[in-house]
Amino acid sequence: MAKTPSVFAGRWRITSMEMWDQDFVDSEAEGFIEFGSDGSGRFQFSSVSGEIDCRFGTRDGKAGVEWSWEGSDEMDPVSGRGWAVMDGDQLSGFIAIHRGDDSKFAAVKTEKKLARPRPPGRRG
Repeated sequence: MAKTPSVFAGRWRITSMEMWDQDFVDSEAEGFIEFGSDGSGRFQFSSVSGEIDCRFGTRDGKAGVEWSWEGSDEMDPVSGRGWAVMDGDQLSGFIAIHRGDDSKFAAVKTEKKLARPRPPGRRG
């Protein structure tokens, strides 16, 4: 896998998951996956959230990204893996929870920025 293609950088709104309906995906927060230019990222759907470590390149001749992740599901520690490819103007991919569920997903790019926590002692 290669350096970050700009096509992936940013926030993607999860629009569907094979295993769960959209109400479940968005039950805690709007489902998303986000890729940074430094190979880091994060995601959330329902109560599952995680920090990702990703690698960019190609998969089946399309721009692709693969990642491992660590996070939580209802406050229990979990980890897993995933991948996605560019399919027109959307992502099509797969996310798996180690020793748990897995699902195909689709996502579209969004301009919405994620709120970052402020450092302690700073006021906005």
